[in-house]
Amino acid sequence: MSSTDPYSLPEEALEERFIASSGPGGQNVNKVATAVQLRCAVFKLGLAPDVYARLKTLAGSRMTSDGVIVITARTYRTQDANREDARARLAELIAKAHIRQAKRVKTKPSRAAKAKRVDEKKSRATIKQGRSKIRPE
Repeated sequence: MSSTDPYSLPEEALEERFIASSGPGGQNVNKVATAVQLRCAVFKLGLAPDVYARLKTLAGSRMTSDGVIVITARTYRTQDANREDARARLAELIAKAHIRQAKRVKTKPSRAAKAKRVDEKKSRATIKQGRSKIRPE
């Protein structure tokens, strides 16, 4: 899966609740539950163990101890817009978890590089020694 493909979420793993939202909307905010709380059961997604571990790290405090990711969307003033926002954010989070980091390959400096470094250290030492006070013999 590439990072540009959106992850498709199975409906049986999702649960939506609409809650009262804060923010713009005037008195309408007190009457209408426009914010959405999207809950996704991670174990129903059937993820590979390494993907699950990365998802757990990426989700952080949004993942509960029973393996449920909770995303609250309250940016928009309509339920549909907030629902789409929450689903998009969840899909993006899961898609990011599918991206594997490249392993770092340890490298060593070559023998020539080590010798060059030592030579430079010696030349710097002689330059600095020449700056010191002259001691009478």
